[in-house]
Amino acid sequence: EYWQRIRAFRRDIRLFLITPALIGLTVFGGIYTVLFNLYLVRLGYGPEFVGLVNASSQFALALFALPASVVGARVGARKAMVAGLSLAVLGNGLPILAEFAPGAWRAGWILVTYVTGGLGLALYFVNSSPWVMSVTTPQERGHVFSVQAALWPLAGFVGSLVGGVMPTLFAQALGVSLDSPAAYRYPLLIAAGLLTIGVGALWMTQEAAITVSRDEPARPPLAVPLGILLVMGLVGILRGSGEGAARTFFNVYMDAEFGVSAARIGGFLAIGQLMSVPAALVTPLFATRWGNDRIILAGTIGLALVLAAFALAAQWLAAGAAFMAMLVVISIARPAYMVYSQEIVAPQWHGAMSAATTMAIGISWSIMALGGGYLIVRLGYRPLFLTGALLTALGALIFWRYFGA
Repeated sequence: EYWQRIRAFRRDIRLFLITPALIGLTVFGGIYTVLFNLYLVRLGYGPEFVGLVNASSQFALALFALPASVVGARVGARKAMVAGLSLAVLGNGLPILAEFAPGAWRAGWILVTYVTGGLGLALYFVNSSPWVMSVTTPQERGHVFSVQAALWPLAGFVGSLVGGVMPTLFAQALGVSLDSPAAYRYPLLIAAGLLTIGVGALWMTQEAAITVSRDEPARPPLAVPLGILLVMGLVGILRGSGEGAARTFFNVYMDAEFGVSAARIGGFLAIGQLMSVPAALVTPLFATRWGNDRIILAGTIGLALVLAAFALAAQWLAAGAAFMAMLVVISIARPAYMVYSQEIVAPQWHGAMSAATTMAIGISWSIMALGGGYLIVRLGYRPLFLTGALLTALGALIFWRYFGA
C-alpha cells in the first residue's frame, strides 16, 4: 500500500518533486552548501562576514514570508513558486560574480545579491506546502511530504560528493591551488544554473485552487488561529536555532578547527544525507502508529541531544558523526512537522501557517548566523553549538506543554 500510493502520484506532483531534488543537489545540502562558505574564506573573509552573508539571506526569507503568502493568494501558488525559484537562480549565481567587482563594492554586491536568493526561496517555500495540500488527499499528502523530505538529502548526497571533488578538478584544469577562489567559482555557478531546470518543471504544472478535499470534512470559516500560529512560529524558531548554527558553520568549523579537506566535508554531508533518505520515507509509518505530534516532540529532543554531542566532540570524526546524526533526526521530524502544522489549521489558513513556519526558520537561522559569527570570534564554535542545543530543547518543552504530545 505504501509504494502503491507513491506510484500513484499524479503528473503535477512528480514534476513538483523535481524541484526539491534540485534544491538539495545545489543550494540546500549539496554543491552550494559545501563550497559557498569556503569560497568566501578564499576571498579573504572571516567568520563574521560569513555569518553576515548567511544571515542576510535567512533574514530576507523571514521578512518576506508573510508577503510571499499574500503573493501566492493573489497570483496563485504555482506562479509564486515559479517566480521564487527564478529569483533563487539569480540570488545564487550573482554573488559569485562579486570576485570581478572593485574591492570596495565586493562585500556589498555579495550581500545584496544573496538577499535576492532569500526572497526567492521565501516565495517557493511558503507557497509549496499550500499547493501540495490543495492537490492531495489527506491519505496521500503524508507520503508526498515524506518523499519531498527524502529527495532533499538524496540529491544532497550526490551534490555533496560532487561538490567536494569539483574544486580539485577545476584547480587542476585552471592551474591554480585550492586556496584560489577560482577553484570554487565555477562549481558554484554550475549549481545556480541547475536550478533553472526546476523553474521549467514548475512551469509545466497546473495551478490548483486551495479547496477542501472530498475525503476531508468541510469546516466553517474560522477566525485567525493566532495562538496556534504564534506557538508554532516560536517552536519553529527555537528548534531551528541549533540546526541553523550547525548547518551554517559546519564546513568552516571543520576546516578551521580540524583542518578537514573540502572533499572530506562533502563526504560527511553526503553520507549523512544518504542516511536521511530512508529516515524520511518511514515517517508516514511512524505517524500512523504514534502520530505526527509525538514524532515532532521526539525528533526535537533528539535534535537537542545530537547538537550537544556535536558541540562537545573533541575529534573530527566524532564531530562529523554527530552532524550526520543530526541530518537523520531532522529528516524524520521535518515531514511530520510540515503535515502537522498544515492540518491543525483550516484550509483557508494553510498559507498563513506556511508563512509562519517559514518565517520561523528564517528568523532562527539569521540570528544564529549573524550572532554566531561574532560569538565564534570571541568564544569559539562550541559555545555557539551548545546554545543552539539548549534553545532546541526549550522548543521541545514548549511544544509538549502546548500540544500535549
